[in-house]
Amino acid sequence: MEPPAPAPPPRLLPWSNSDGNPCYLLTGSGGTSHLSRVADNIEAIQLGMADDLLDHAADLLGDPTATAPQLRLLAARLTESLHDVHRVARSRGARLSVRDDAEVSGGCPQP
Repeated sequence: MEPPAPAPPPRLLPWSNSDGNPCYLLTGSGGTSHLSRVADNIEAIQLGMADDLLDHAADLLGDPTATAPQLRLLAARLTESLHDVHRVARSRGARLSVRDDAEVSGGCPQP
């Protein structure tokens, strides 16, 4: 009989608590829980909003009549978006490395 698989590490969620600290999800369901699906949906929204913001930034930066307040607001929104995208990347990267470790320890062939 094989030993039980180790529990997955906590998942970094795409939001913070009221104090600004990161939130984590402890689950053994392999990412299929309701809260995990909510987090997946929020990540998709955040990534979509970042894409839209990049388009807006390209337009505004190409506009010679853009004002300093407009550019400061753009910089603030880009900073917020980059923070969100960075959190998504860290969360997904951590989950990928767990899968890679499981494949290596499970003897699965590497591509």
